[in-house]
Amino acid sequence: MEYISASSAIDNGPTHPRMLSISPEDLLTFNQTPLFTTHFLQSPTQSNSSIQSNPTIEPATTMSKALYLTQVDGKPGQVYYPLNTQTKPAPTPQGRELLIRMTAAALNHRDVFLRQHLYPGITFDVPLGSDGVGVVVGAGPDVSSPERWHGKRVILNPGLGWKDSPDGPEDPNGYRIMGGTRHYRTGTLQEFLVVDEGEAEEAPEHLSDAEAAAMPLTGLTGWRALVVKGGERNSGKGAAVLLTGIGGGVALMALRFAIARGADVFVTSSSEEKIRRAVELGARGGVSYKEEGWEKKLLAMLPEGKKFDAIIDGAGGDAIEKGVRLLKLGGILSVYGMTVAPKMPFLMQAVMRNIEVRGSTMGSRQEFKEMVEFVRANKIRPVVSRVLQTDLDDIAGLDALFQDMKEGKQFGKLVVEFGKSSESKL
Repeated sequence: MEYISASSAIDNGPTHPRMLSISPEDLLTFNQTPLFTTHFLQSPTQSNSSIQSNPTIEPATTMSKALYLTQVDGKPGQVYYPLNTQTKPAPTPQGRELLIRMTAAALNHRDVFLRQHLYPGITFDVPLGSDGVGVVVGAGPDVSSPERWHGKRVILNPGLGWKDSPDGPEDPNGYRIMGGTRHYRTGTLQEFLVVDEGEAEEAPEHLSDAEAAAMPLTGLTGWRALVVKGGERNSGKGAAVLLTGIGGGVALMALRFAIARGADVFVTSSSEEKIRRAVELGARGGVSYKEEGWEKKLLAMLPEGKKFDAIIDGAGGDAIEKGVRLLKLGGILSVYGMTVAPKMPFLMQAVMRNIEVRGSTMGSRQEFKEMVEFVRANKIRPVVSRVLQTDLDDIAGLDALFQDMKEGKQFGKLVVEFGKSSESKL
């Protein structure tokens, strides 16, 4: 994992993160400004009675930086919207909302698609970012047990509208992902945000801030694609699982999950280096999909007569054609993305072999909870490619991180650390 500090000279190379600590009293301040909410999260020296005796305290003016897109002329796919930082008053939590001081956020391909105007619902008045971690510093008046959240390090469910149905979002308005669109009007690339308490989970204790920030969206997507759509029998102990396009966040989280579940995992990539690194993480082997006849080479790595139980794919294209050759009778092709092309021809051979193609996108709130619990129980660590330690007004540094995403240079997640946590493992 590479760490880049904005305060260090470029020629000095990567810096090592500092051990950070923060007192309970510090959790109540930002830039020396007290944060008052309807349920003020007091320090241990304060009593509940002292807070209840001051119910009309006015919220202090605490400012919060956030990262937005700048609207310029250009056609979808040709435009690349510039970034800008705005400073506004921090929100005051209402109802069941928690006020969270964010400490780190991670990029996703959707952030690049937003800058290219290739994502639906784009707007220029909502902060970017779907992944992040932070510390709870305030609670609204209807939060059931504000003391439970006091000072907790939390990660956020990246989407709304999907509670627990195994089939898909129950909300008639559909599923709404955090960051950069009019459908969910908040994002993680800001210093303070509010979310309903039901959308927060305590971050697993073994994770650093960078690792915790890297987990939500790709972890949820990988969990549903592998475990829910792949199925218990085809993704657990003894199953042979193929992950295509290793190196991206979803594929790497699926790799972590599958290995922890006892599956034999194989990978494909255009990069021999990424295959090598996947093997270091526990994959049994891999092949370059640029090689002629790579399917035969891959099958030769399995026991004689064995084929794959499941393929977890984010590319589309000729995945079904390849799947016919690689999958067992009744095997599963779980597709969570189609980066090659938006269409896949379905072949009669797939019908004859009873192959199932299952679309998978993100996941429910229940699946998010199950994924976090699995990560905690199995001490799984998301793979982080690079961490930029900076402020949200470092546009040049943030642009460079986006460029890594555009060029596909990363092996794992790209993370921005812009705050500090009392429970940071760095």
